[in-house]
Amino acid sequence: MKQRRLEVLGINAVLSVALFLIAGAVSAKSEIKGAAILDHPCGKTSVKQMGLIHAGKMEEGNKLTTKEMQDQWKAMPAKDKTMMSGMMKEMSQTEDQYSADIKANGVLVVDGSNAVLTVKKTTKDKNGSSTSTMTQNFKIDGNQCLVSR
Repeated sequence: MKQRRLEVLGINAVLSVALFLIAGAVSAKSEIKGAAILDHPCGKTSVKQMGLIHAGKMEEGNKLTTKEMQDQWKAMPAKDKTMMSGMMKEMSQTEDQYSADIKANGVLVVDGSNAVLTVKKTTKDKNGSSTSTMTQNFKIDGNQCLVSR
């Protein structure tokens, strides 16, 4: 009887350790840098949305966001939408420009169903150097990646 109880305890211990290791591997953060970001669904979404915003296609760009963000946009007064659209378009880049920046300076951190893309760009001129950082959050659902807050 004692031997059987020890066997059960041993099996339970092995299973517990195995489940812990599997859970740790599944929930571990992964980091993707440079051009590889453009192959990830979040990289593709980010570049596509940037291009749409740059082209002034705010409604199309908004379709690449979470339902929560889409609802917030819909609820916004028209004058606020116009102001935000103008600011976003002015600060945006073409798909090609943004893709180049991601390749050179991008880091995508994926943590389960969440991801964060950071593009940190340093420019130098005769007056010195300056750094700009763009951060974008995502929600991942299967192969779909949507911009989130």
